[in-house]
Amino acid sequence: MTPETTFQDRQQQFSKAEQAAQRQHNQLAFWRLVWFIGSVAAVWLLIRLDYQLGAVVAFLTGIVGFLILLKKHQSVRRERDLSHQLVFINQDEAARLKRQYLRPETGDLFGSPTHHYSGDLDVFGKHSLFRLLNRTHTYEGQSRLATWLKVPSNPDAIRLRQQAATELKPQIDWRQQLEALADIEETIGRSPDALIKWAIAETSPLPGYLNVVRFLFPAITLGLFVAWLLGYVPGTAVLVSLAVHGLILSQTAAKTKDASEQTFEISAALRAFQSLIKQAEQVQGDSVRLRAIREALTSKDRSASEAIGQLSQLTEGLNYRRNPYFFLLFGIASLWDIHYLFRLERWRQQYGPDLSRWFKALGELEALNSLAGFAYANPTYTTPDIVDDEFLLDFTQASHPLLPPDRSVANSLTLSGAGQTVLITGSNMSGKSTFLRTIGANVVLALAGAVVSADRFWCSPVRVFTSMRTQDSLEESTSSFYAELKRLQTLIGLTKPITSTDQSRLPQDRLPVLYFLDEILKGTNSADRHRGAEALIRQLHQTTASGFVSTHDLELGQLTDADNFVRNFHFQSDLHDGELVFDYKLRNGICESFNASQLMKAIGIEMDVVKK
Repeated sequence: MTPETTFQDRQQQFSKAEQAAQRQHNQLAFWRLVWFIGSVAAVWLLIRLDYQLGAVVAFLTGIVGFLILLKKHQSVRRERDLSHQLVFINQDEAARLKRQYLRPETGDLFGSPTHHYSGDLDVFGKHSLFRLLNRTHTYEGQSRLATWLKVPSNPDAIRLRQQAATELKPQIDWRQQLEALADIEETIGRSPDALIKWAIAETSPLPGYLNVVRFLFPAITLGLFVAWLLGYVPGTAVLVSLAVHGLILSQTAAKTKDASEQTFEISAALRAFQSLIKQAEQVQGDSVRLRAIREALTSKDRSASEAIGQLSQLTEGLNYRRNPYFFLLFGIASLWDIHYLFRLERWRQQYGPDLSRWFKALGELEALNSLAGFAYANPTYTTPDIVDDEFLLDFTQASHPLLPPDRSVANSLTLSGAGQTVLITGSNMSGKSTFLRTIGANVVLALAGAVVSADRFWCSPVRVFTSMRTQDSLEESTSSFYAELKRLQTLIGLTKPITSTDQSRLPQDRLPVLYFLDEILKGTNSADRHRGAEALIRQLHQTTASGFVSTHDLELGQLTDADNFVRNFHFQSDLHDGELVFDYKLRNGICESFNASQLMKAIGIEMDVVKK
């Protein structure tokens, strides 16, 4: 069964489940109303008949029955909502096969205009690698996936992701249930930073006497209230007691406000996080990363889902104080804030240091689920071999992953050793830029741990760098040519060797650079363009960097004969019956046919005038 058929079948399956749950939901809503009206009528009738005991029994029975129906109603509504999300998830998966996207997340908030390749290779955006891969919903999950796409990892880390994704790939029921549980609550995508900051912050403990006061004073106030009802004390005694409560609450007002503000935004999502983490705890697999995630989702004698569930109840309870009616009628009299501050402080001491680890483990599992979902949806893609050679890029029948499979053209190439340049020439619109992006996008996927659009793909860890879509900037008063020069300056800086005394550089900064330069130095005259391009290629040859350069400058191809560190390939177009035809196939050697004149003639420029 193909992925497309699977997704269509699952859409129908969950659509039927949603409709059945909706019918049951409507029936329960009707019976809740009937039960409520019947209970009220029974209580009223028994009171009129002076059956007081019967009225009390009917009242209590009515409340218990109503609560049972309410709980069942909520359970059915949750089943309906989960089925609805599962329908959408499979619709989205089917759309992605055609490179269409239903989910709105583009990952743009993780992008940067100065990043070494994300803009040129469509890592983020409306039609991007992030959108193609993303099955995450939490902020940590999206951030983790974005980091994998932006930063090269070491070979061991990449292989561990590949192993975990391979184990998750066939678990489609578990994987989609994880997504549905996350998608059911919109606020789950908010950053948990404020909550984590609260959980690990060092604060002064509450005064010990408040632990006695929080029980003693409400009991005294309740006794005074009952005595007032019975006529033993004046009402002013109750008011004075409540005023004392107000003074006591004022001592913790600042601490309560901070706790409420730092937990309020995510408190609505904590119940969803509880279900999500519980699903994560049940993940099957023996790979290193999946076992590590299961271990990370425990703390002392309690699972992470249980602890999060407790925190959900506590934050919900604390934030009842935001309702002014509740606070005035019940919060002051019960010293509500102090009760919850003590309980939250106890929770924080027990689990506060673990909270960040739980969110990170869940985020990693979501990112791994994205790699697994991508592999499941594209069974013809291959798992790349990450080799430990100094520099190797070897692929067979690689095509662009962002193009629909029926519209992409595959090509093969091998690039081995440092200081090598592949020069791509060709006519306009023949596929030079797309080919560079094809290689770059697949390398980014490979280094993230994902499958790639190729029959075979070998790649050593590299730092990808591109200069393809340089644009002018009115704000910075820079032309497109100067913008390209700045990009090339960055490339030159990346290829400089790191001294042993430079401790500020990260381990990945020592990786060789794989560069992609499209229409190099296109913003200047042909003589300067040729001299500058040749000088840059020769300079890069002296480093560990290797890469690809597309150009219309045929003279650059002569470097092959002179120094043998430049290899020439080309794309071409053919003219059939007055129309240009492109096959987008990579060929050896320098291009010998160009189509600019035909294209200009096709739009109405009289090229024959020049000859005359």
